Amino acid sequence: MPDHAPPAGKVVPVTRILAEYAAAASPETLPAPVRKEAARTFLNWLGCAIGGCRHEAVDAAIAALSPFAGPGRSVVAGRAERLDPLNASLINGISSHVFDFDDTHLRTVIHPAGPVASALLAYAGVQPIPGRDFVNALVVGIEAECRIGNAVYPEHYDVGWHITGSVGAFGAAAAIGRILGLDGERMAWALGIAASQPVGLREMFGSMTKSFHPGRAAQNGMTAALLAAKGYTSSPQALEAKRGWMNVLSTRHDAREITEGLGSRFEILANTYKPFACGIVMHPVIDACIQLREEHGVDAGSVRSVALRVHPLVLELTGKTAPQSGLEGKFSIYHAAAVALTEGDGGEAQFSDRAVNDPAIVALRGRVNATVDTAMPADAAQVVLTRTDGTTTEIRIDHAIGSLARPMSDRDLERKFTGLAAPHLDDDAIRRLIDLCWRLEALDDVSLIAEASTR
Repeated sequence: MPDHAPPAGKVVPVTRILAEYAAAASPETLPAPVRKEAARTFLNWLGCAIGGCRHEAVDAAIAALSPFAGPGRSVVAGRAERLDPLNASLINGISSHVFDFDDTHLRTVIHPAGPVASALLAYAGVQPIPGRDFVNALVVGIEAECRIGNAVYPEHYDVGWHITGSVGAFGAAAAIGRILGLDGERMAWALGIAASQPVGLREMFGSMTKSFHPGRAAQNGMTAALLAAKGYTSSPQALEAKRGWMNVLSTRHDAREITEGLGSRFEILANTYKPFACGIVMHPVIDACIQLREEHGVDAGSVRSVALRVHPLVLELTGKTAPQSGLEGKFSIYHAAAVALTEGDGGEAQFSDRAVNDPAIVALRGRVNATVDTAMPADAAQVVLTRTDGTTTEIRIDHAIGSLARPMSDRDLERKFTGLAAPHLDDDAIRRLIDLCWRLEALDDVSLIAEASTR
C-alpha cells in the first residue's frame, strides 16, 4: 500500500483513499483466513437475524412500514413477508440486533455485520450476487465501518453515539457500492451521502430503538450507494473536512486508522461472536458466574452476596439496577450475574421478560454489588461469592469466552445458529442453511441463502 502521509499542514484525503480502495477491492486479493472469517461472520449474523425475526419490535416495524413499502422483491430472514430492498434492509438489521447477540469488533464495540449484511442480503433480491462478490463486498463494508470507528473511538462513543449506527451506513454504502461497481468518484459520493445520515444514540439502549440503529444504517447506506450510482453528488472530503463527519461527530480523530494497512490488514479478523445474548461488556461476569455454578456447586439460594470488580465501561453501559423488561435486562450487570448463577446460562431466555421478573432472580439481583476497577481489562472481571454460611469463593476471568483470546469455534457457531433458528425453521432447513453459509464463497447466487431462510 502506498504511503498516504501528506505534506506538513495538509489534510489526508481520507474519503478519496477509502473510496478508491472500496471501488477497486477484488475477491482475488482476499487472503484465505479473511474469506473464512467472512463466512463465520455471515453465519453468525444470519442466525441472529432468523432468531430475532418474530420479536415484537420486528412485528411492529413490519406492521408500520409494509403498507407503504414498494414491490416485495427482498427476503425478510425467517419470515414469509417480502419487502422492497430498502425496507428489507431495515427489518433485517432490526431482527439481527434485537437480541444483542450479534458479532462485535471489540476495539470499538461496533457490531459490524448488522448494517452490511442486512443491506447485502436485501440487495440480493434485486440482482444475482455470486458468493465470491458477496464475500468481497461484506469484507469491504466491514473494513470501511470499522476503520472509521477506529479513527474516532472512544471519544465519538463517549459523547453518546451508538457507533454501530453512526458508522454502519459507511459500511453498507461501501458494500452496496462495490456490488454496483461504483468507480472511485461515485464511491466517494456514496460515502459522503452516508456521512450525512448518522443514526444512533446510546440513550436508546434497553429499548427497541437500539435495534433500529443498525437497520437504519443498512437502509441509509444502500440509499447512499443507489443515489451515487445515478450521479447524486456529495462533498469528496466528507470524512476529513473541517465540517465533515469526523470533526463534527467526535472530539478527536486519527485519520491514519482509516488509511494505514488498507487492503493488507483486515478488521474482520478482529471480529468476535457472542455466546451470551447481551451487551459484550457483561460477558466476563456471566462467564465467571456460570463457572462458579458448575465447577463449585453454587446454588443460587445459598448466596448471601456477590461482589463484582469490573472495567469502568461495565457500569457506564450496563448499570441498570432494576430492569423491567428483557431488553433492559441486557443492560443490567446485576441481572446478568443473578440469572447466570440461577440458571447457568446467558442466552436469550435469560434476557426475557420472564427472567427479568422472576422473583428468585430479582431477589438475588438485589444482593449483587459492582465496583469499578480502572486497572481491569475490558474483557476481564472478578467475582467474589459469599454463601449464607460465610464461606467465600472467588474467580477471575481474564478473557471471556467469545473473545479473541478464547474464540467461539465453528461448531460453537453452528450450535448457536441452531438454537436461534430452531423456533422458526425445521431441522432440515437449518442444516441446509448452515451448509450454504459455509459454502458462501462458492455459491453462484446468494439468493439461495435468502430463499432458504424464509419460513
